[in-house]
Amino acid sequence: MKEATSAGAILFRDTRGRREYLLLKSRPGDWEFPKGGVEGKEELQQTAIREVKEEAGIADFRLIDGFREEYDYVFEAGGDTIHKTVHLFIARSFEASAELSHEHRDHQWRDYEQAINTITQDGPREILRKADKFLDDKFAEE
Repeated sequence: MKEATSAGAILFRDTRGRREYLLLKSRPGDWEFPKGGVEGKEELQQTAIREVKEEAGIADFRLIDGFREEYDYVFEAGGDTIHKTVHLFIARSFEASAELSHEHRDHQWRDYEQAINTITQDGPREILRKADKFLDDKFAEE
């Protein structure tokens, strides 16, 4: 079995006092966060930053310190079985719109309840639960 590592970010913005999360619809049809494979000697955070820029077309954002979660899954590609581990960070977007890359079919900004009900995989859904609570706790302190 081959091992693969990806990193990405749960990107959020504040719209009229409401937190919204960016979801991207992949070619196979899953709704997910911007993420992709680590290239060369990149650190996980560098990969997450690059992937947000490439997949969502957003350059004005900031990673939030103190949050990193991971999930993993197994899939088949090119006759190989691949075990992928995905590391997700949280990032705050200061841009209102996103621009899709060729890798995705659609994108939506969704509030928490909509996002939880839209995400198609259990791993990312569970991490969004943790991320939303992390952000609630963080902003309650400020």
